[in-house]
Amino acid sequence: MTRNIFLETDRLLLRAWEETDIEPFAEICADPEVMRYFPDVMSREKSEFLVSRCVDKQDRDGFCMAPVEIKESGEFLGFVGLNRPSYAAPLPFEPCVEIGWRLKQSCWGKGYASEAANAWLRFGFETIGLDEIVAFTIPANNPSRRVMDRIGMRRDLDGDFLHPSLPADHPVALHVLYRLSKHDWISQQGE
Repeated sequence: MTRNIFLETDRLLLRAWEETDIEPFAEICADPEVMRYFPDVMSREKSEFLVSRCVDKQDRDGFCMAPVEIKESGEFLGFVGLNRPSYAAPLPFEPCVEIGWRLKQSCWGKGYASEAANAWLRFGFETIGLDEIVAFTIPANNPSRRVMDRIGMRRDLDGDFLHPSLPADHPVALHVLYRLSKHDWISQQGE
């Protein structure tokens, strides 16, 4: 079988979804520690549905939240990628393309999220010509916010918003917004 590799880094392959990814991805999404900054853990059915949405977005947009694996071993780590959000109600800063990640616990703290995200930023700005990429999370999600800082994103202090898919009083409704323009990304590449 020929594998569909989207991007490659020193340590990682960022590739198309495969049937064998569903089970390990569902395990990640069922892990309360991984999902602690989300409304809840996800059932296997919801995880499978999310994968199908990612595949549809890859077909439609040419990118998605895509599987990440260690190049040397083939170990599935989770996903990192770009996404055009599509919630029932729009985000206050749409239209936009976001960058995001969800990785299993055993690979945290090894720089994989930043390494894969940097490859996707390059793709977004150089290959598809985006002018800006955003990221968002809840204020308490310091691990993801540190990744956002490491990849050169800056918090939009006026961009805090309530997630449109959640009730306003939900514990994870409030989100902070990070942005990175193509101009700023290019400037950072020379540093």
